[in-house]
Amino acid sequence: MKLKAILAICFLLGAATFLQAQTVTVDNYFNNETHKDKAGNEVKFHYLWNDKASTGYSIFGQAFTNNGAAVLKTLPEKPTCKNLKGTNIYIIADPDNVGDNPHPNFMDKAAAKAISKWVKKGGVLFLLANDQKNCDLSHFNILAHKFGLNFNNDLILHVIDDNHFADGGISTSGIPMFKTAKEIFIKDACSITIHKKAKAILKDKNGANVLVCTHYGRGTVLAVGDPWLYNEYTNGRLPSIYENDKAANDVAAWLLSKTKQ
Repeated sequence: MKLKAILAICFLLGAATFLQAQTVTVDNYFNNETHKDKAGNEVKFHYLWNDKASTGYSIFGQAFTNNGAAVLKTLPEKPTCKNLKGTNIYIIADPDNVGDNPHPNFMDKAAAKAISKWVKKGGVLFLLANDQKNCDLSHFNILAHKFGLNFNNDLILHVIDDNHFADGGISTSGIPMFKTAKEIFIKDACSITIHKKAKAILKDKNGANVLVCTHYGRGTVLAVGDPWLYNEYTNGRLPSIYENDKAANDVAAWLLSKTKQ
């Protein structure tokens, strides 16, 4: 076998090993909601890998595994430098306010410092907020400000009902992140103000920042003002023009491509 062929095979095997080692961790500390199941048991739900109902991230989690590179984990404790070690991608979605949880775990300076240190070393962070009525933005911004971002107390892409889907529609055609999705749907988000090196990937029709990205040290931060890629909007319920299922795969692939640890 020729030397070039041998080197090519070694490179591919090395790349495959690297990809298989990637770990995607979803937060279950700042987002820590529970409800009772049919048997009356208290169970955790909302934006979790194992939540297969409309409220969960099971489809988004599958998008990571479909890209052949993800070990899916959940972090129920406050993030620290120690318990973030070994995670390549960390996702925080819709931190609780008192309406979601009577005793919410708010973001604080210690957690923000640990997370920002992890990103600086090469971690990939995905922040998904929500509108101010459904999310704790004030404390979440302690972390966001580390990266030149601010989740605003406003409401964009407001959708009154299922007869007004178009109000949440955004074209992604020509956006490098979205390799397959051409039109997506995001409902009732908050906008994001950006500073420093942060750049907008998507804007709404009024020019508000919807999806933004920035680099911090060796790491990458992606942020959007809505939990967005949960099962309700990735399972085919939307009109066929909206390709959130493809977007989930596109975003997962993009996040995995940014890992450096």
